Amino acid sequence: MSQHMIKMLITVVISAISSLVSVRWVYYKVLRIAREKNIVDNPDARKLQKTPVPILGGLAVFFGMVVGVFVGVTTQSVLYESQSGIIMVPICAMILMMFIGFVDDTVGLSPIIRLIIEVITMLGMIYGAGACINTFHGLWGIESFSWRIGVPLTVFIGVGIINSINMVDGVNGLSSGLCMVYSLLFGVVFLRSHDRSNAILAFSMAFALIPFFLHNVFGKRSRMFIGDAGTMIMGVLITWFTICMLHSKYGIGYYASTVKVNLIALALAIMSVPVADTLRVMAQRIINGRSPFSPDRTHLHHAFIKAGISHFVTTLCEITINLTVVAVWGFSVLLNADIELQLYLVIIVGIALTWGTYLFLEYNISHHSKMMHKLAHASAMTHFEQKTWWKKLQQWLDRSEKCDDADANEPQITEHLMRRFGHQDLVSDMDADTQMVYDYMRGKAEVHVSDIMSRSGANPDTVCEIITKGQDEGTINVLLYDKNGMASIVALN
Repeated sequence: MSQHMIKMLITVVISAISSLVSVRWVYYKVLRIAREKNIVDNPDARKLQKTPVPILGGLAVFFGMVVGVFVGVTTQSVLYESQSGIIMVPICAMILMMFIGFVDDTVGLSPIIRLIIEVITMLGMIYGAGACINTFHGLWGIESFSWRIGVPLTVFIGVGIINSINMVDGVNGLSSGLCMVYSLLFGVVFLRSHDRSNAILAFSMAFALIPFFLHNVFGKRSRMFIGDAGTMIMGVLITWFTICMLHSKYGIGYYASTVKVNLIALALAIMSVPVADTLRVMAQRIINGRSPFSPDRTHLHHAFIKAGISHFVTTLCEITINLTVVAVWGFSVLLNADIELQLYLVIIVGIALTWGTYLFLEYNISHHSKMMHKLAHASAMTHFEQKTWWKKLQQWLDRSEKCDDADANEPQITEHLMRRFGHQDLVSDMDADTQMVYDYMRGKAEVHVSDIMSRSGANPDTVCEIITKGQDEGTINVLLYDKNGMASIVALN
């Protein structure tokens, strides 16, 4: 290994560790602010959580990333006696997006206002860096092209990336887990092409996301959502990496000199799941006569949840699908496939896996097929919350003294029921158990009755009574109980 590569690795490792430690240090402080100021994401019919959850996770991640970049750039200037002024361009764009995302999280912004600001941010990043997507590196015989084409193309791609990452943020750990993987993959690309500045950015973001990911997935009292502020800064950074890969000025030396490597196919493979899922969802909304930005529950992760799959395993499944597409691209390179074929394989495999998985799940859910019954029964094994290792990890994450008080993320059941049934004195044990059953089944197509008994928190002796009562009422909050021991929600207010 050359001395130059050793210096690069030292710089990247120092910046990555600084990011991780910084997020770990600031996380509980940001969590406390979110609780005290009631900056939370409240549950509704579209969302999957049952209780209000703090949404300042993006602030903690951004703080850690900036610390890591600062330390990495300082280390770089010492080892290489050089500075990286260009790194401030994506940082400034991320600051703007974080502010806009925070405003959207707290008071809300219309899709049009958000779109306009995203376009302005993309233009600022393009002209601030003097770079846009202006080369296909030989794909279809196209090398460099003019800025008149490159600028609108870059803006379109950048806005698409930001919104696709925002749209997959619906399951614990999904957007942060995907972006952590993306940052690592881009980081490897930049390391191999000796792009120190972008390698620092990529690994700083990846390691800043690790503490947040752990709290978001495994934490209970310490859980936070990353919020629009977090998804938008991640989207801007991924866009910056894409620009750097596909701009002639920042030619990725190691790959640009390799004729059989299609950098467009690589970039698309890295972001295959959110891009393919967003294209399907938006097309479906437009076909149904709705705005492509209108919220609904038709994403791939919603299908997993309706099938009864846990948040954690849903995240792992989507990351696995994404890495499979990257692996297909990698094998195509090893087999010396033409650069056009590399792109076609990525598109076909990405769409087939992402759309195919969604259609398979939705078909079986809507038809209540035998496969759905088997899947619903097997899905219980994906819920690890009662496992010893899960509880120990959760206790370790929640051990901070800031989280030892009453659980701010989980209001008492009586408070939740008072909003629905009225005065606390009128809330019976049956009402409480009923609400627990409904909350457990919310968002799922089918659940095995034995799982409701063991995992909903309701009294097992009253679960069947609740189901029978719902079946008799036949109007709202109806639960159907069939001979196979399956229960389904027909309507839920």
